[in-house]
Amino acid sequence: MRIKLRGHHLLCLSGFQGYGYSEDFVLNMARINEKRKSEDCIITLTNEADDICSSCPNLKDNLCENEKQNEVIVKMDNEILSQFNSEKEYNSLELFKEVSMKFNTLKSVENVCNNCKWENECLFYKKLE
Repeated sequence: MRIKLRGHHLLCLSGFQGYGYSEDFVLNMARINEKRKSEDCIITLTNEADDICSSCPNLKDNLCENEKQNEVIVKMDNEILSQFNSEKEYNSLELFKEVSMKFNTLKSVENVCNNCKWENECLFYKKLE
C-alpha cells in the first residue's frame, strides 16, 4: 500500500489521537495512521496536498484555505522535508523511526509546531516538553 504525505504530517501522525477539522477528516487521518504502521506501507513525501488533505474541509483548489495560509503550510513542510530525500520512496516503519530520531527536541520542531492549533492535544509535541 502507498501513502503520499506532506512533510509536516509526519509529525502530526506521530502525535495523532483523534482530533481534527471535521468527522471525515478524523476518520481519514485515523485510517492513514493505521496504514502507516504496516510493514508493507510505502510513503512518498510532498509539500503539496496529500492523502490526509483529501478529506480536509479547509482544502480549496488544492490549497490549504488560501494562498497566504498555504505558504505557511508549505514552509512547515519544507522545514521537515529538508531532513529527507523527497525523491525517495520510504518504508513507513523506517521513515517514522527516522522522524522520531531527527525531531526529538522542542528546538527541532519550533518552526513547525509553534502556534499549532493542536499543540495541547498532540502526543508527539507533549513528549518533547
